[in-house]
Parts: sequence; structure tokens; C-alpha cells
Amino acid sequence: MEQVVLVDENDNPIGQMEKQAAHIEPHLHRAFSVFIFNSKGELLLQQRALSKYHSPGLWTNTCCSHPRDGETTLQAASRRLMEEMGMDCAMHEVYTFIYKAPVGQGLTEHELDHVFIGQSDEVPKINRDEVESWKYMRIDALKTDLQLHPECYTEWFKITFEEMTHHAELLGKI
Repeated sequence: MEQVVLVDENDNPIGQMEKQAAHIEPHLHRAFSVFIFNSKGELLLQQRALSKYHSPGLWTNTCCSHPRDGETTLQAASRRLMEEMGMDCAMHEVYTFIYKAPVGQGLTEHELDHVFIGQSDEVPKINRDEVESWKYMRIDALKTDLQLHPECYTEWFKITFEEMTHHAELLGKI
């Protein structure tokens, strides 16, 4: 069973727990979110696989997950970008945030999320066990769609979208 790293609010590890249990109780745990932009400044989105145990079929950032014990968040972000999207590119951690949000099926995400931004024009080779579909979107079109159809997006994506956009602008990605 996959484990997550439990942390305090300062990101200090305080133990491990089985992933689904950490989403049932819920316990604060370490996570990461990756946002990849192409050279046109469009964000690569993924639609979560319909078989996912929470938030199936919702649109979200390029990839996200949890680092394993002993793995840095950058190592984990690179690993999952390859596992989910079949891509590899340089990325930089730009900020962290803590959120707690229900995600359906009686589960709650309570995460200290490390946010990474990168750039690539590589065509994704998606893992169908993780990803249903993908698309690039301009930030202005995405902002409008988030306002019109928030139910189509994951909770964490909606929570961090504005701050991520600000950091992407500062980095010259959009």
C-alpha cells in the first residue's frame, strides 16, 4: 500500500500513513503539484482517469501526487511527470500552500503542497491508468472556464490557480 509522509505545518515529517487512510481521517501530508507551460504560454492540463479513487474525470494541473519517504519533492515531481504524462523537463519549486478540502466519496485532501512550474513543448504520452485526456489552454480562457464550470476542476487546482498564475507571470512562462 502506498504511504504518504505526514507533516506538521512547517513541513517537518512526523510519520507515515497509508494514502487512502490519510484522506479519510484526514491528516496533513506532503504533496506536490506540477504546472507545465508550452512556449506559447499555455498550461498543460490533465483530465484525471475515470478510475481514480477521488476526483475522477476532473481537469487539473499537469500532474500531482505525494513524495515517497526519503524522496525530495523535486525527485517525486519529476518521477510522476514521467509516470503520468510521459514527459521530462526542468522545473522549479515556486511556493507551498496548505489546504483542506473535501474531494468526494467521504475523502478530504489535507495537504502541504509544493508547487513546481516548468516549460516544455514535448507531446504528452499519457498513462491511461492515471490520465483520461490532456489539453493545453491559454490562461485567460482557463480563468473564464473555471468561473463558468468550477465543477469540472479539482479542488486543489481551483484553490491555487490565482497564485500559480502570478508566479508563472513572474517567471515569464505566460
